[in-house]
Amino acid sequence: MKIDHLVVNVDKSFQESKQYITSVHSIGLPYMPKWGKGTKGFKVSNLWMGKEYLELVHIKKADGGGWVKEWTNKYNEGHRGLVGFALEVENIDEVYQKLTDRQINVTFPEPLRFRWFYNLLNKTMPWRNSYLPTFKGVPFQFFLQQLNDEKSKSFMEQYMVPNSSENGIEGILEVTVYGRLEDEDRKIIYALFDDYEEQEGALNIALGNQTIRFIESSEHRVEVKLRCNNESYAGKKINIHNIQITNT
Repeated sequence: MKIDHLVVNVDKSFQESKQYITSVHSIGLPYMPKWGKGTKGFKVSNLWMGKEYLELVHIKKADGGGWVKEWTNKYNEGHRGLVGFALEVENIDEVYQKLTDRQINVTFPEPLRFRWFYNLLNKTMPWRNSYLPTFKGVPFQFFLQQLNDEKSKSFMEQYMVPNSSENGIEGILEVTVYGRLEDEDRKIIYALFDDYEEQEGALNIALGNQTIRFIESSEHRVEVKLRCNNESYAGKKINIHNIQITNT
């Protein structure tokens, strides 16, 4: 299991403002917001970071145009920031069964589908997703993702350009979530992850060379640290709503 990507609700200015786009480029993240999937109801822009990424989503119409219904509803209610936290798994059916056995109300693994080209065509993405419940204390949910096969993976990687790896920024190292976890949230975490450690006011989850941290706080915000091997960009940062991205 590894961090795959973060889904972030954003205002359209984060996709259209030339000043903001320039600020993203200045920290070594190539950003082409016009590229990316979308319909008349939603637009996605990607920040590619090695094999991980941020998926920035602007909802253009109230129905979302085929985007995930729950996330669309949260967007329409005013939610901005982290809404979906994707974990890549090797066997989504096995993890789904484990969570079900542990009394977690997780959705059955299914591919993401949406209609496009004036609602005439149906697009099916080459992966399956399974969604865990939204946390009570912080406004996002984990979800599982598995590409159909290695051919699909290689095909998708061709589209992960322009990529920050060209500038020595190789991927997501750590995600820290500040906020409060309810008992139901902790139950999800305990069921989902095998390697975690609790300390006073903190819960740390080890995923190989990546880490997820939950820090007890009255204010909800998120910090994303990127693995950076380029001194020219080390220490530089940008903000996307309440998310701070830092090269480390």
